[in-house]
Amino acid sequence: MSGPLGWPLESITVIDSDLGKSGAERDRAGFQQLVTEVSLGRAGIVMGLEVSRLARNSTDWHRLLEICALSATLILDEDGIYDPGHFNDRLLLGLKGTMSEAELHVMRARLHGGLLNKARRGELRQRLPVGFVYDSDDRIVLDPDQQVQAAVHLLFETFERTGSAYTTVKTFRNQSVKFPRRPHAGQYQGELMWGELQHARVLQVLHNPSYAGAFVFGRHRTRRGVDGRTMTRQVPREQWQVVLRDHHPSYITWETFETNQRRLSANAQAHGRERRKSPPREGPALLQGIVVCGRCGGRMTVRYQTVGKTLVPAYVCQRHGIKTATRICQFIAGAGIDAAVGRKLVETVTPMNLEVALAVEHEIQMRFDEADTLRRQQLERIRYEAELARRRYLRVDPDHRLVADSLEADWNDKLRAVQAAQDDYECHREGEQRILDERQKETIRALACDFPRVWNDPKTAHWERKRLVRFLIEDVTLIKAEGITAHIRFKGGARQTLRLPRPKRAWQLRQTDQQTADHLNQQGLRSGTNGRFTSRIVAKLRRDYGLKSRFARLRNRGMLTVQEIAQQLGVSVGTVKIWRHAGRLPAHVCNDRGEYLYEPVSDKPPTTYERQRSYKKVQTNTCADSQLRGAV
Repeated sequence: MSGPLGWPLESITVIDSDLGKSGAERDRAGFQQLVTEVSLGRAGIVMGLEVSRLARNSTDWHRLLEICALSATLILDEDGIYDPGHFNDRLLLGLKGTMSEAELHVMRARLHGGLLNKARRGELRQRLPVGFVYDSDDRIVLDPDQQVQAAVHLLFETFERTGSAYTTVKTFRNQSVKFPRRPHAGQYQGELMWGELQHARVLQVLHNPSYAGAFVFGRHRTRRGVDGRTMTRQVPREQWQVVLRDHHPSYITWETFETNQRRLSANAQAHGRERRKSPPREGPALLQGIVVCGRCGGRMTVRYQTVGKTLVPAYVCQRHGIKTATRICQFIAGAGIDAAVGRKLVETVTPMNLEVALAVEHEIQMRFDEADTLRRQQLERIRYEAELARRRYLRVDPDHRLVADSLEADWNDKLRAVQAAQDDYECHREGEQRILDERQKETIRALACDFPRVWNDPKTAHWERKRLVRFLIEDVTLIKAEGITAHIRFKGGARQTLRLPRPKRAWQLRQTDQQTADHLNQQGLRSGTNGRFTSRIVAKLRRDYGLKSRFARLRNRGMLTVQEIAQQLGVSVGTVKIWRHAGRLPAHVCNDRGEYLYEPVSDKPPTTYERQRSYKKVQTNTCADSQLRGAV
């Protein structure tokens, strides 16, 4: 028995593995099998109901036509038989393929138009972020779980207080507060789960306008890549297709959402231009992130130098210089600027210190209460799960030991989780109550009476001072000329200007009168009588203008005379000089007579006799050990 056109039935191959798949998809095993058979010359004719069942994109369709023409394979559909090797048939088949592809685009456009119209009415059902659910009427409402609501509220309040997503994560972790999530795929899809808050999750919540009560459509765009995989990218805010404010209940206002976006954009140093700020960090640079160059207007960065054992900041405008391989715009030592701005800040804050203290105390109390409420809700949830496990165990038949043992083990695990949560809750509650009662309240009340002492306290962390600066100061513009000019712009628009002398260079701080005279002469300068400078002239100028001598500057730094260091170490003056020559005592020249001032030391350096005795003792012990090992 033969098939149509003389093909026997055993020679007819039916390929139906692509049923239910669109002809526009690339991952189609049936179409790949068809192309393989045709390219190997094993097919005489390809039969299908319509062209769209083979391919809905011109690339695949014309590739199939080319292979059929080379292998003399016919194509049949409901309208007739075509030979791709003939021009007219191939032209007609090409038109059919183009129409099939156009039809697919028309259907896709209609579907997208329907979604867009529904979104413009705010009726499109979307995947909701944690904290929202759909009610029975498909309206978006807040999650009825009070613990979920409290956790989301705490996240926004913590970010508003700290201004940093990283600090928000750190606060949640330090207070042992969990954050909810609902997986969108996998074994636990749609279930409410609790875990540690992560930085990426904080950014997702802060960037999502749904928490401000807005319905948004078009925040993401998807497209298919070369490999056939779908890629998703975020769309700029001005390109969102639908934005409906006050669409549903919210956790924050729209104004708060916009403020959060500006703060996140300012914190992201790697995302944007240099004029954007960065959150306060642990370094000693008081103005880190808020310093603006007065020459080019760019944001200045911080560079630290180690002087002794102290980090000294410097503010550098170097972005353009690095980009163009040219000289940097400005390099300004920051120690004097930080001190001057700190003094100005103390003068500004002091009149309103009482209001600040009361606001801080109220903020800390609310922070502890919110964290305590969340931990208590977590404990109640774990207790409920333990009670549910107990009920399951009691309902089971005691003789069915396989099930009973499993339920009993689950009940025991829940009980252990309850005990751990109870201990953690009591530990945090006692610690926070003790801190608030004994330390925080006393510190806050002391702040109202003596803010300068708290500001200058070395125990106050650098990042805490920076936070105070951010509350009052918008930015500081620095200009370096003959002196340093600092324009301070306070919150609210008030402005003040500080003019500071340029810091002296290291060689200037270490000069004696004779060295100063030599330096002036080398530069070709002359005295008032058109003569060379001498140490006597420099000393007279120093006395007339009230300049401190090198001896006075070193003494102010705590340096000791030879007699004082000898008395401190309990040795003679000669021994001190010998140790100085040997490099065992740090000393500095203090005048033109070659006298030295010495840095204080805590430990007495060993004398030559003591070092020789120590060496002989070690050598004797070594010989004794050798004799003992030989005897053994």
